[in-house]
Amino acid sequence: MKKPFWIALLLGALQGLIHNIGHPVTPAMVTSLGIPDFMFGVFFASMAAGMTLGGFFFGALGDTFEKRKLIFWGLLVYSLGQLGFGVLENMIWMSIARFIGGFGVAGIVTLLISYMIENSPKDRRATNLAILSATITLFASIGYKLGGWLSSVNWMITLFHTDNYQNVFVVLAIWNFFFAFLVLWILKEPKTHDSVKRVNPLRALKGIKDADPSMVIFLFAVMFISIGSINLGKYIDVYFNTLGYSPSQLGTFVMVTGFVSIFASLVLVPLIIKFKRELFVMMLIQVLSVGLVLISFHSSPFLTLMYTVYLVYVALRAIYAPYEQNFLSDFAKEGQMSLVMGIRQSFLSFGMIIGPIAGGLIYEISPTLVFDVSAGMFLIGFLLFLMVFYRQKRKQKAEI
Repeated sequence: MKKPFWIALLLGALQGLIHNIGHPVTPAMVTSLGIPDFMFGVFFASMAAGMTLGGFFFGALGDTFEKRKLIFWGLLVYSLGQLGFGVLENMIWMSIARFIGGFGVAGIVTLLISYMIENSPKDRRATNLAILSATITLFASIGYKLGGWLSSVNWMITLFHTDNYQNVFVVLAIWNFFFAFLVLWILKEPKTHDSVKRVNPLRALKGIKDADPSMVIFLFAVMFISIGSINLGKYIDVYFNTLGYSPSQLGTFVMVTGFVSIFASLVLVPLIIKFKRELFVMMLIQVLSVGLVLISFHSSPFLTLMYTVYLVYVALRAIYAPYEQNFLSDFAKEGQMSLVMGIRQSFLSFGMIIGPIAGGLIYEISPTLVFDVSAGMFLIGFLLFLMVFYRQKRKQKAEI
């Protein structure tokens, strides 16, 4: 494959690895600082709010300016935010730091996907996106495990002083700082990018009002599904802690989910992608996800279900992601791929705001109720996908 593909995979791997080492220690750090459990959701929502704004910002600029420079500055801002979250001990300032970090990380989260799409032949887009998604997920899982090791392995504690959980975020910020310079050095722009250099990003952003209604409905479906999947991902962390499992055990479980995701992306996606009915596949995944989630959190024993039934859900999520990104890319007009991916990221991130805040309140009532609500979000996503499906059917008949 072409060099840009491998560059995107390398950057995706490092992003997943570095950006996730703080997650397994976050619940324990929040608890050790005497901060109420509901603030866990607020912190995550603050970061998501930054990503919502950052998605629009970097998406609009990504079709106009060099992606490598935008990602570089975004990563520096992200380092600042993560450093602040680690060293500050005030809930308000920590929330502000999370917002800053979310705004910055939106650069690479948004633009790396559009970079991969722009550098992939149309018939390879979904497969390449699946490989990128699997790579990020796999290394994110390894990052979880690394974060667990940083706080529990003696020689790492001696080297980085990570028996204090706050120092894990200092390590993250420093590693991410060097990652930013690596992006500036190795990321190359596609040759076709020059043809859209003169596009006004603000004017492009105003063009959202003229978007295809089917795209808007699809984006709302993506948002609701984001609420469900984010609450599952984040509150499993808290649930492990609530049930008395260690950060290391959580890190091991998340690492296994990474291996499952990469298996699904590398083996299952190339097989299923030949089945061209994208919306049908995405709708089927939502329906199956509802059942799998309800079974996983309403049966026992917990760990057995996590390593069996829940891993089937993880595999379906890995299949869904490239289908969703590829389907949405077809709505992008020439020179607006980064803008569309930025809008997508903003809808995803808005779901990440609503989800953790509501999830935190629901978790206080009943931990398992959070996961039931997540299943409900997947059901809403299915219904909205169904609306898009019928709209497209009517459009096809009208064209005929």
